[in-house]
Parts: sequence; structure tokens; C-alpha cells
Amino acid sequence: MAVNINENPPKPLDTPLPLPKEIAAGLDDVSKRTEWNRSAPAEYALPTEIWREVVARRKRYEEVREKLAKGEIRDINDFITYNLDIRQLAQDVIETSEGPELLRAFYRAIEKVTVLDPTCGSGAFLFAALNILEPLYEACLDRMQVFLDELDRSGEKHRPEKYSDFKKVLAQVEKHPNRRYFILKSIIVNNLYGVDIMEEAIEICKLRLFLKLVAQVEDANKIEPLPDIDFNIRAGNTLVGFATYDEVKKAVTSKLDFENTMDRIEEQAKDIDRLFKRFHEQQTAIGGEITPDDKQELRKRLIVLEDELNRHLAIEYGVDMRKKVGFEKWQDSHRPFHWFIEFYGILKNGGFDVIIGNPPYVEYIKVKKDYTIHGYQTESAGNLYAFMTERALSLQHKNGSFGFIVPISLVCTQRMEALQKTIAASSEIIWLSNYAERPSKLFVGAEVLLTIVLTRAGHNNANYFTTGFTKWAAEERADLFNRIEYQHVQNKVKPYVIGKLSEEIESRIIAKLLEQGKQLGYYLRSNSKYPVYYRIGGGRYWKIFTNFQPRFVLNGKNSVSSRENYLHFENAALRDAAITLLSSSLFYWYFIITTNCRDLNPSDLNDFPIKMEAMSETHSSKLVQLCSDLMSDYQKTSQQKEKTSSLTGHIKYQEFYPRLSKPILDEIDRVLAKHYGFTDEELDFIINYDIKYRMGRGADDGED
Repeated sequence: MAVNINENPPKPLDTPLPLPKEIAAGLDDVSKRTEWNRSAPAEYALPTEIWREVVARRKRYEEVREKLAKGEIRDINDFITYNLDIRQLAQDVIETSEGPELLRAFYRAIEKVTVLDPTCGSGAFLFAALNILEPLYEACLDRMQVFLDELDRSGEKHRPEKYSDFKKVLAQVEKHPNRRYFILKSIIVNNLYGVDIMEEAIEICKLRLFLKLVAQVEDANKIEPLPDIDFNIRAGNTLVGFATYDEVKKAVTSKLDFENTMDRIEEQAKDIDRLFKRFHEQQTAIGGEITPDDKQELRKRLIVLEDELNRHLAIEYGVDMRKKVGFEKWQDSHRPFHWFIEFYGILKNGGFDVIIGNPPYVEYIKVKKDYTIHGYQTESAGNLYAFMTERALSLQHKNGSFGFIVPISLVCTQRMEALQKTIAASSEIIWLSNYAERPSKLFVGAEVLLTIVLTRAGHNNANYFTTGFTKWAAEERADLFNRIEYQHVQNKVKPYVIGKLSEEIESRIIAKLLEQGKQLGYYLRSNSKYPVYYRIGGGRYWKIFTNFQPRFVLNGKNSVSSRENYLHFENAALRDAAITLLSSSLFYWYFIITTNCRDLNPSDLNDFPIKMEAMSETHSSKLVQLCSDLMSDYQKTSQQKEKTSSLTGHIKYQEFYPRLSKPILDEIDRVLAKHYGFTDEELDFIINYDIKYRMGRGADDGED
């Protein structure tokens, strides 16, 4: 959808306060950014912002505003990329529409848009969709009334049918207790669809929607019969069943078919769809009343066709249809949901316009005892959220939009490469925003690092846009999504890694790293006298590597932590240079943008780009000396901690505080910057990456 922004130019913004001189001095001179890591006062900053963040946010606003002024932001995709308010834009266009045709087009589109949550639970995402659609309906009705009022005031002669469609809609509104009731009822009946495997969740979802409606009626005598949405909000297994016509046809025609089974199935599906449409119309435009017989007839026809499709599907699963008990057991455990017939009309018209949700993050192996999937390209991913995503995309309209909240593993783990390819194959553009679980989290009680994936359907080479790894405190939540900033991903660091980039400068740094042509793993040996010690898990903000064995005492005896791991090098100089490399802010940044931001796997170390032999003698010697300084500082500032575990017993261990060694780490990054050829701006970015959290309270390794 193209949008001419210049017809509705953005409102002028208030002129921001000028930056203090000591902050403004660093805009063009990196060496003068000495105050940029201090907290900024409230008149300049959003909650918890430091000056560095204030400057970055202002720069982004200026860039977006300039693009708007130049007309460079032209379509809906651009609005997502630049994180602008699409709903507000749509509302503004409706409210300022000068001709009836645009208003008609908007209202027809809003009436017909189909929103699906394929794992809807108690309906949180459907409620969010309702809240977005409501002001758009309201704006359309208001504008229709304006056109009619202006026509009456004009006194001009006009055809009786002029604006007759507006009159008809507004007349329908008058038949309901109030306008808001009409709007909410229209959305619930016409726009919202959901499926969940838990029947109790479905009932709660429907009840919540009904309560929302009833709450709009002040006079109990004006309560009209509640809409019946049993065929909108359904119980069943999203992952098991025939989703499309092609899937049914493949199953049916794979066997000898002398009775034109496929034609008969499709005709039955069409009949069910005709009943379903009438069922809807009786609750909205016609204003009719649903009879128990109407509903029973629709349900009866659905059951007959469901039973036939269940039999075709069971054969694909290898069920012996001669054994009735076995078939019934399979049917009870798998609970097939055949999208092809349950939402025949929507899928026949191309699919759902918008698919949203928060699928379960469950390993497939945990549900295999209950049910299995069949025919999924993403089965190797091994998690239900991957299968749910694939299923959702198969139900999407060719011009549709998709949005799921999923674990961050989507963008950085090898087994999710199949899912990435599935998403890319059906998408024109993919937006990925990434979120930490500390200090605050998207979902209370869920210790999961998350990615929100949004797509616009298409079959070209998908363009990727991504954010950095977003951290925030509870008081920042109100501004969290407003501050999203997407970066275009031009090259993947690895085939299955979509880098978590927060600024354009990071793409340039990545390019310089990849110019090395070698990786740290090239220099590793299977065993040697020169090990590097590190923890597999380790801290959230610091990764600690040492050339000495950290102290660890288990039940009074010197021991080694089960979380400890090793890298081996052929000589001490190479080992110590590697320690400085892995201790650097450069490596921490690389680790965050390329991994799940938590676990330190061997491949994360082995794949780090470095060509040791290309390093000058001056730089390599300096790194060896800095390693000695760092190890001494680690020892000096470390503390002995104790804890008792029911599994392991009493433990004494050496805890390190790398933030206290930041000056040494900064010097390491300065040496590495010369080796990689970083500019002063790039070095400044690396040294200060995630600085607010890395140097803040609770940032030390021991407080993970």
C-alpha cells in the first residue's frame, strides 16, 4: 500500500533543548565524549537514559524527520522499518478524508480484514487486535456522519441514493444499544479468529469477549442476544490436520479415487461455508436471530466432513483403519483440526490477512508421547514454535502480515536455519526485534530471551531488518516499543545467524572482522601445556578467561567446577593474546550479536574472526603484556564466595569483577582496533557498547 506522506505532512515538533556544551562537544570529536556515559537529567532524557542514548535517539529522530520531509517514506513497509505509528496514520487518513471513495475503501477493508491467533489461549492477542481496530471503526462511522451532515446543511439537490451505503451502516448502528457495542460486536464477529488445543482456554477467551460487549450496556433491559462465535474461536490441534486444499487433494488423490471424492469433499466444504456466512450475516447486517437448528445443522455437517478427513489423515499417519480402537485412540490424542473446512471461505479467498500470536516454546520430544506432526519442513528445528510458525505462514494471505513472539534462538541457532528458510520463502520483508530478560522482561515469570518476528508476505528475496539486543528497566517499559530501531542486515555473519544490530556502524565493523579470513579455531590445539580457562555459562555482561585455574573447593577439597572448560594453544604468547581478544569488549559485542546472549559454546569462540600472523609484533607484544596486567588485576580484585547446594554440597569459589578492570580492557580494545583498522568512531562504539548495563549495579559475573 503506497502512502503519499506529503498530503498529510507530519506536525512540527517542538524544538528540543540544546545539548549542554560538554555533551555537544562530542558530536564531532570522539575524544570529547568523556561525559556521555553519565545519566542525563529528566528534561532531556527518557527514564534511565544516559547522554549517549539521548544523543543517539535525537540523531535518529532527526534522520526520520528528514526522510518524511523529503518524501522518502512512502509505503507501509517503511512505516514499520522506521517504527512509525501505522494505526494513527490510518486513523488520521480516515478522519481527514475529503472524498467518500477513500472512506468506503477503508471501511470495506476494515470490515473484511481477518485476524487469526492460531494458539490464542485466553485471547490476549485477539484483545490487542480489537483495541487496534476499534478506533478505526469509530473514525469511519464519525466520518460517515460528517458527510451526511454536510450534505444536509448544503441544501443542494442530490440523488436519493447518494451516501445510501453510509446511511445503511449508521442505521444498523442505531439498532444496537450504543455505537461502541456495535463496533465491538462487528469486530468480534467479522474480524477475530482463534484456535487453541485447550478447550478451557477457548471458553475463557469467548467469555472475555462477551464480557467486553456486555460492559458497554448501561441499561440491562437493552442487552441484546450475544453473538455466537463458536465458529470463530475453535478448539483443536493447530499442528495436526489438513490446512489447505492442496494438502487434502494430495491425500485423497494419492489413492485410486473412483467416486470423485475430492469433488464431493470440496462441494461439502462450500455448503458449510455458505451456512457459515449466513450464520455471520444473521448476527450483523441482517440483524436476524440464530436458531438452535441453524447452529445444529452447521455443526452436523462439519462433523461429517471432519470425520472423513480424519480418516484420510489417519492413513497418512500409518494408522490401520481396520482397527477401530486404534483409530479412535489416534483421533483422541492428535485432535485434528482441518483448517481447510473450518475456515473454508477465508482460505479459499487466499488465507488470513493478519496472523499474530505467542506460540508455545516446547521441545517436540516432550509432546511426542501425546501426538506427532506430519509433513513439516521445520521438523529438524525440534520445537513447537517452529512448527506453529510454518503452519501459520501456510494459512497467510499472499498480501498478508505475520507476527509472532518466539525465543531468540530463531536468529542465532543452527537448528533454526530450516525455520529461517521457511519464513524467508514466504516473506518479502522480515523485521526482527530482540529482547533480554534482565533487568526487565516482556512476560513476567518467563525467563526467556525473545524475538518478535514480523513479516510481510511475498516470494522475493527477503530483506531482513533487525534490532540490537534490547535491555530495559521496569520504568522504561512505557517507551520500550517506541524506541525500537531497525537496521538493514546486508550480510549474515553465519548462514544461520541474523546479527542483532542496533546501529549502522556495526555492519562496517562486521565487514572489517570478516576481512581477516581466518578464525580463532584455526590456532587451537587438542591439548597442550597452555590452556585458557573459562566458564561455559558465565556472566550476563562479562565473559571471563584466565591463564590460571580459578580457585574452586568442593566439600573441603580442591576441585574443578563442572562449568569450567578449556581452550589449548601451542605457546604461552598465543594463549595470552587469545585471552585478551576474548576478554575484550569487541568479543563481548560479537558474542551478543551472534549468539543466544547467554551460553558460551565452543563454536562461539572458534568462529571469532582473527588472523594472528597478520598482527604486528608491536601489537601482539602489547596484548601479551596487557594479559599479564589483566590477570593480576583479576586476582587482586577477586573475592572468595561460598554457597551450599543440595546437589553438590558446600562450595568455595573465586569470583571475579571484570568491570573493575575496565581501563585495562579498554586498552586491549585500542590495540585490537589498530589491528582491525577501526576508525575512532568504531572504537568508541565498541568500548562503550552496552556500557550502562555492563558498568551498572549487578553487572559483575558473580551477580548473574
